[in-house]
Amino acid sequence: MVKSLTRQANWRRSNPRKYGAHLAVQRALNAGLLVKECCEVCGKATVDAHHDHYDQPLNVRWLCRRHHVRLHQFGEDMFPLFPK
Repeated sequence: MVKSLTRQANWRRSNPRKYGAHLAVQRALNAGLLVKECCEVCGKATVDAHHDHYDQPLNVRWLCRRHHVRLHQFGEDMFPLFPK
């Protein structure tokens, strides 16, 4: 259990499913089970993992910070999920 009172700790307590998915991605990356890809929109190499469905924690989309923020601001239909 997170005992800190920081904004980040409060978010983690309020969003256990999302936090669990983030941890699963970190663990998979560290174990070599998941490999970062380039941004699916622009091809930039520095990327974030984006979850379309938190119940599938290792099913992520790789987006640069710019496109990840835009996706959250303007909605999931901005960059529709294309089959790989």
